[in-house]
Amino acid sequence: MASQTDRSASVSRETSETNISVTLSVDGSGQADVATGIGFYDHMWTAFAKHGRFDLTIRAAGDLHIDAHHTMEDVALAVGQAFNEALGDRTGIVRMGDALVPLDEALIQAVIDISGRPFAAVDLAFIGERMGDAPTEMVAHVLRSFATAAQITLHVRMLAGANDHHVAEATMKALGRALDAATTLDPRIAGTVPSTKGTLTT
Repeated sequence: MASQTDRSASVSRETSETNISVTLSVDGSGQADVATGIGFYDHMWTAFAKHGRFDLTIRAAGDLHIDAHHTMEDVALAVGQAFNEALGDRTGIVRMGDALVPLDEALIQAVIDISGRPFAAVDLAFIGERMGDAPTEMVAHVLRSFATAAQITLHVRMLAGANDHHVAEATMKALGRALDAATTLDPRIAGTVPSTKGTLTT
């Protein structure tokens, strides 16, 4: 289990459809090394890490000859699991965070509660079917998969947007910034869990 001084984790996930490894440091500087075989998906996670100040390495080999679904889903699950493990018992964290991120005409809001209760409400609208090799319909599924594995409550809303690339990128930036805020350690509550029930993991 992670401590306040070492909030990092490594996760491997191997199925008949994908083989994925993730290394994460919550208290990083935004260094990303991502290779999923899906160019735009690499871009999404790189933006997430850069703006969340997380150090993130992802290696994924999946059944892309079928489509991108399994790879995108399983990477999101593995990154979410890494966050869940890196945060340990959640001692001393702010717990809740939000971000409002523009990218030209796009404006995305992300709100997070590291609650131990997996839930995601995602309201995004895309115009096209794909961004490079990444299906636009998978963006919401990626967010839900991540929230489930990370054991967080996540709300994402598109307040404006007309360019699919901008909407998806601003979404990942907002997710990163909100999660950075929520995972920040608050010295006023060092050694305690910010919950009236005393736990954020059950």
